[in-house]
Amino acid sequence: MAVDSSSSTWSQRFEQGLHPAIERFNASIGFDITLLQHDLDGSIAHARMLASTGVISAEEAEQLVGGLEQVRAEAAAGSFNPGLEDEDVHFAVERRLITLLGPLGKKLHTGRSRNDQVGTDLRLWLRGQIDAIDAALVRFERALLAQAEAHVEVLIPGYTHLQRAQPICLAHHLLAYVEMAERDRARLRDLRQRVNICPLGAAALAGTPVPIDRRHTAAALGFDDVYANSLDAVSDRDFAVEFSAAASLVMVHLSRLSEEVILWASEEFRFVTLTDRCATGSSLMPQKKNPDVPELVRGKCGRVFGHLQGLLVMIKGLPLAYNKDFQEDKEALFDTVATTLACLEAMAILLEEGLQFQPERLEQAVGSDFSNATDVADYLVAKGVPFREAYQLVGGLVKTCLQEGLLLRDLPLERWQALHGAFEGDIYAAIAPRQVVAARRSEGGTAFEQVRLQLQRAQARLQD
Repeated sequence: MAVDSSSSTWSQRFEQGLHPAIERFNASIGFDITLLQHDLDGSIAHARMLASTGVISAEEAEQLVGGLEQVRAEAAAGSFNPGLEDEDVHFAVERRLITLLGPLGKKLHTGRSRNDQVGTDLRLWLRGQIDAIDAALVRFERALLAQAEAHVEVLIPGYTHLQRAQPICLAHHLLAYVEMAERDRARLRDLRQRVNICPLGAAALAGTPVPIDRRHTAAALGFDDVYANSLDAVSDRDFAVEFSAAASLVMVHLSRLSEEVILWASEEFRFVTLTDRCATGSSLMPQKKNPDVPELVRGKCGRVFGHLQGLLVMIKGLPLAYNKDFQEDKEALFDTVATTLACLEAMAILLEEGLQFQPERLEQAVGSDFSNATDVADYLVAKGVPFREAYQLVGGLVKTCLQEGLLLRDLPLERWQALHGAFEGDIYAAIAPRQVVAARRSEGGTAFEQVRLQLQRAQARLQD
């Protein structure tokens, strides 16, 4: 028995409906309903374009627009609830439109396919999400800048290989993450240009004989350009991979900061304390205060990285043009956006009100190690001693101090002078932690004056 073409999704080519299990397996309405508002926007632009080219009348176009806006109102009121039989958001809207407008509703799909339609919806949605992530990055940067401004004069041990290396300004450390966030924003801005290309009008894969105006719909939807090749238009998911890669780098940067906060909050470091606003306790150990926020951010990286890998694997073997595999891009993108936004918000709140740096403990840390050893070598270099010779001398001195349980600052002047005649009484000032930091005046260095310049530049960028 033939299916009723007035109500069925498919043409009379099909004589039977889908097996119920296959219907469930095939349907995407459970998640692509997220694209509803963008599908309505795209359909409104398409209807008005059809009228502008004379495919339908202006009156018909406005009736279609009215019907689409009614669907939007029903969705807002919670009365638009498509089911599995609608398969996806595009058919759900079209079916409702036909119910509302009768035969006129069947004209909306003239000159387009779900293939170019879904590509348009997804780009419209992602464009807005990129803007939302950019705003979240700005908040994260502002939180970092506030902490940096408050701690320009505070020192912290600088590490390489997670070993004490040289003392640095705490603000300098925090500003490194501002630079990472700025690169994230730059990547997203660059990517947004490639997202903002319109596939609508490519139809299924080859274009359409219907006299459409692709640039009319592209302009109405705020796109910068249209795809030059219809095959590429419906099969391109590079933008999805690029976005996932950019989001992965955002998460990498959040995770690196998270790892440091976790270490800093430990009893072994005690560089920060966690406030009650952003920490949790233990169900067993009453003394515990756990850094759950940075731990969760660190853990959620795996989700975003996994989605990137999934998209790459999904796309890598697909022939042109559209394939049903592309249905798998949406849940990956939806979750990547949700996870990235949630982590950015959580880390911004953590910086705003969730942790307190401990300047006294930090001062104690930078004054109780050999991270000023390089400055002893630099002192000798300034006196004309070749660097490699100075390096070897200081290495031996550090070894001696370790054996005797002394710090460099504890050595009497006669021992300095016994090591090399270039040492004078000013060696103590040269190796004091604050002077060690202040001396690193090279552009981008940790000297206080350089850090203030970095702060000014970062603040100016955000104001722009």
